[in-house]
Amino acid sequence: MIGATYKLRAFIVNTLLASVVVPVSVRVSVLRAFGVRIGDGTQIRPRCFLANTDIANLANISIGPHAFINSKCFFECQDTITIGARVSLAMDVLLCTAGHDIGSADERAGDSFRAPIVIGDGCWLGARATVLPGVSIGHGCVIAAGALVTADCEPNGLYAGVPAKRVRDLA
Repeated sequence: MIGATYKLRAFIVNTLLASVVVPVSVRVSVLRAFGVRIGDGTQIRPRCFLANTDIANLANISIGPHAFINSKCFFECQDTITIGARVSLAMDVLLCTAGHDIGSADERAGDSFRAPIVIGDGCWLGARATVLPGVSIGHGCVIAAGALVTADCEPNGLYAGVPAKRVRDLA
């Protein structure tokens, strides 16, 4: 059973703060009050959602200075999400810190697990990119639109595809 306090926080974070009528400065200030660590100059656009809005889990999110989080991004914060300075997330980026092992034939969604996500400074994740649990994306990477990042990305690379592979070195 989900308690009334949890439901109220979920409503505040994922309905009121996600609204297009809430200014960026108010959105950032309230998220900080709820424990999200957000650097100066960071913008979080409307319709961003934080799954599991338990106050303790919101403290799992750290966003560096001068980052840009576009609309409709989804942070599933069962484990830590660390986003570096000057990172840009395009619309609909999904950061997923929990998953399931493959179970038996009777129930394929086996035991659940959690693992952190780290996105290095200066990265750019394209629209609808998905980052799975336990992934670290190195400094200066570009993740192409629609990419599924299942493994760590070395710094200064362009990664694309499903699953994402390094397709080019970046200077």
